[in-house]
Amino acid sequence: MVTIKAGLLAELVSDTFAKAGCSSAEAERIGKYLVSANLTGHDSHGVARVPRYLQWKRDGVVHADRKVKTVTETPVLAVVDGLHGFGPPQAVAIGVAKCKAMGLSMVALRNAGHIGRVGDWAEMAAEAGLVSVHFVNASGSVLVAPFGGTERRLSTAPFCIGVPRPGEPPVVLDFATSVVAEGKVLVASQGGKKLPDNALINRDGKMSADPHVLYGEYTATGPRQAGKGTGAIRAFGDHKGSGLALMCELLGGSLTGMKATGLGGEAGDRFRGNGML
Repeated sequence: MVTIKAGLLAELVSDTFAKAGCSSAEAERIGKYLVSANLTGHDSHGVARVPRYLQWKRDGVVHADRKVKTVTETPVLAVVDGLHGFGPPQAVAIGVAKCKAMGLSMVALRNAGHIGRVGDWAEMAAEAGLVSVHFVNASGSVLVAPFGGTERRLSTAPFCIGVPRPGEPPVVLDFATSVVAEGKVLVASQGGKKLPDNALINRDGKMSADPHVLYGEYTATGPRQAGKGTGAIRAFGDHKGSGLALMCELLGGSLTGMKATGLGGEAGDRFRGNGML
């Protein structure tokens, strides 16, 4: 097994995004968070994302150095538009500031570029001594079959809670409401950790661990496009997981102003950004 020092890997990622047109501050932040995802065991949200992020930037799906735009604001509430920039730390900072001032806050973030590991944002709130709850939607990224079905109708709809502990690391619950996140299918397709046998489902209802079910045909070093295959990722926890996923779509999607994938998003639509409440 090849071992790479985390600091050097973060520098490589940062240099890559700086060359691609991001400011040095944003490039450094992207490198930090992608490598931190690997270090916490979430390779699905780590440096494997670099080629896809770069492609999204080339395609104009995600833009460098965007500042969030406040759409609606009260002392405890903010609706902010990420303008398809990289990541949500500005929105989380707004929520932290309002909560510190008022004791409670809610922020609805729409049109964010890929959220990344949601636990990063729970940890950001926890560092400020705050409990946080996160509902996330990936508009247009219709990849998950709800319980009892075989067709893609939901996003992976992540859910996260962070609880601070004085002088100790926070307690963080962070998971996709699907059996696996799409990034874990990506990692498995590249020769990484294999998927559970029940992670995917074919149109005929048979469960599978083969990434081709989601991506269709691909070469060893070529790109993967989720949704080119005929199958789907399965929702976890049978009807309970599907119910939680639907709530994440409603709260992280509809309530933030995103197009909720389970409520009108078309299977095969390209990723159009994340919403997070």
